[in-house]
Amino acid sequence: MTSPVIVWLRTDLRITDNPALHHAAATGAPVIPLYIHDVSSKGIRPPGAAQNWFLHHALEGLKTRLAKLGAPLIVASGQSADVLDRVLAQTGAKSVFWNRRYVPAETGIDRAIKQDLSGRGIEAKSYQAGLLHEPTRLLTGSGQPYRVFTPFWKALMRDEAPRGPMPAPRHLAAWSGKLDSEELAALGLLPKRPDWAGGLRQTWKPDEEGAADLLGEFLDVGLSGYADGRDYPGKAHVSHLSPYLRWGIVSPNQLWHAIRHADAHERDKEKFLQELGWREFCHHQLFHYPELPRKNFNPRFEAFEWIENSSHVYAWRKGQTGYPVVDAGMRELWRTGTMHNRVRMVVASFLVKHLLVHWRVGEAWFWDTLVDGDPASNPANWQWVAGSGADAAPYFRVFNPVLQGEKFDPDGTYVRRFVPEIAALPERYLHAPWQAPADVLRQCGVKLGETYPAPVVDHAHARKRALVAFSKLKEDG
Repeated sequence: MTSPVIVWLRTDLRITDNPALHHAAATGAPVIPLYIHDVSSKGIRPPGAAQNWFLHHALEGLKTRLAKLGAPLIVASGQSADVLDRVLAQTGAKSVFWNRRYVPAETGIDRAIKQDLSGRGIEAKSYQAGLLHEPTRLLTGSGQPYRVFTPFWKALMRDEAPRGPMPAPRHLAAWSGKLDSEELAALGLLPKRPDWAGGLRQTWKPDEEGAADLLGEFLDVGLSGYADGRDYPGKAHVSHLSPYLRWGIVSPNQLWHAIRHADAHERDKEKFLQELGWREFCHHQLFHYPELPRKNFNPRFEAFEWIENSSHVYAWRKGQTGYPVVDAGMRELWRTGTMHNRVRMVVASFLVKHLLVHWRVGEAWFWDTLVDGDPASNPANWQWVAGSGADAAPYFRVFNPVLQGEKFDPDGTYVRRFVPEIAALPERYLHAPWQAPADVLRQCGVKLGETYPAPVVDHAHARKRALVAFSKLKEDG
């Protein structure tokens, strides 16, 4: 029996532009695609509930595509090293291929496994697939990690262009032996009681076909005007591809080259590529600062006096703050597992600056409710908003949720979709219902404090309180 090649799949759940699968197929040997559901190895952060839902369906799609190519997906749960040892013993495989991960704990696991396999005479090959460049490749002139995005982006653009996507294999040689595989349902990734995923099912198709459809639609409709339109949540200038990047259903190289060759204005293409660059920058931070999800990048923030207010946190999570654009964003998140990027900044700023709640509280909620909860982007972006991160927003930048709503949702399309109880209000009052005269509220069926909450904090007071708190931190530093 010919010795097979194990392709260890993790956050690269695709057939096209999958270097490990591509090179395994090129050997001509039988291929065993293996997914190990490992949430117990030391340092692994288990995915949040919404990510788990997306992961389940991504694995379903991958399983179908691999079966059509001739090599069934093997699913197993447990610690990665133990499962690999078991499969190696059962199959007699002499080679294990995988695509690299960049979360520090996962990198440590992979390094130890590669060293162990190589020491036992088993070929262990890893490939670049999840980022455009290795995090160790781009460093400052003094050999240090970048702390500011702009010079990082310039260095990325000076470097050699990202490689082109690799084609999907047309066929995979199947291993003729017997190997048990767990049912996907046994992984327990889907919600049961209650089943809160109805909105996710209506929103997403978590497979390569779904990613291709979204990319095609974005290239046709969303990319033109993206540079400016991306800030308006009621418009179509959103790719919705971030969860597909999160689980490797589409690769950054695929997106990079699709945008580069698109028929669109260079300014729009450049802006989208910068967003890919920001994702790279977030992973650059996490790779070099492994404590990013847990500790302030700027240690001065360890002394900041955050406020613990469970009623404020509850109102924020449920979209009941009394500020319509904030509430619309939080309800979009709960219903669909995503949130428009501009609104993410507004709701994050509201939590950490209006309510003075620790950014880790928001980061944990996003991690659990976002289908695109990324281990690097999620903490890096929360720290950016809080002011404690790399290249952070200045402490005096406190988003006014009323002005943000009026500027970026001027006709109320977004707010009316997700906050229907105030949808009848005229535009001049839609983003600040408490300013509407009593007769207008009555005519529109709005009872503040009953059908829709009054603001949990006054903006002017909250802004002043935040500036005092953050400026004191600045002075102490």
